[in-house]
Amino acid sequence: MEKLRKTEVQRKTSETEVLLQLNLDGTGSHQIDTEIPFLSHMLTLLSLHSLCDLKVTARGDIEVDDHHTVEDIGICLGQALDQALGEKRGIRRYGAATIPMDEALSRVVIDLSGRSILVYNVELDRESIGNFATENAREFFKAVANGARMGIHIDVIRGNNAHHILESIFKGFARALKEAVEIEPRMEGIWSSKGKL
Repeated sequence: MEKLRKTEVQRKTSETEVLLQLNLDGTGSHQIDTEIPFLSHMLTLLSLHSLCDLKVTARGDIEVDDHHTVEDIGICLGQALDQALGEKRGIRRYGAATIPMDEALSRVVIDLSGRSILVYNVELDRESIGNFATENAREFFKAVANGARMGIHIDVIRGNNAHHILESIFKGFARALKEAVEIEPRMEGIWSSKGKL
């Protein structure tokens, strides 16, 4: 019987409390409850465009700022991806997407390599969207890369609206993730010359 590629991660610190459930083989069903509306919107898009089922409940010290909550959700998502993928047998491993959002265009390329790296070439001329500090988008993807032990390359090709740029990035990450976690029927083992990721 095929292993279900889904998991649950909980993280509780003196700063945040996060519960995240992930199903890689879902339909894009989502239930997102954070105290940061823009981030909730981005996580909804991530679920819809990756076709992963995603449930997130998060509370944090947003009276200080949103950094801890954003980062800890990223940590949980990365850990959930790592757990749900297991040994990564049969997955395509790589994924890439170039996604427009009106005037913005972003390219996201990922490698489920077992090695953590984030290359983030993004310039935003707006410090916040609602109570979401735009600089924390980088912290989110850094936390995902570390937790999932994956490489993420994000390049903004063009754009001048911060909301549009970040939306194109999150959609691009989702589409690249969908491709990378798909099962390649011809690959029975690990898609690496090392035999391990």
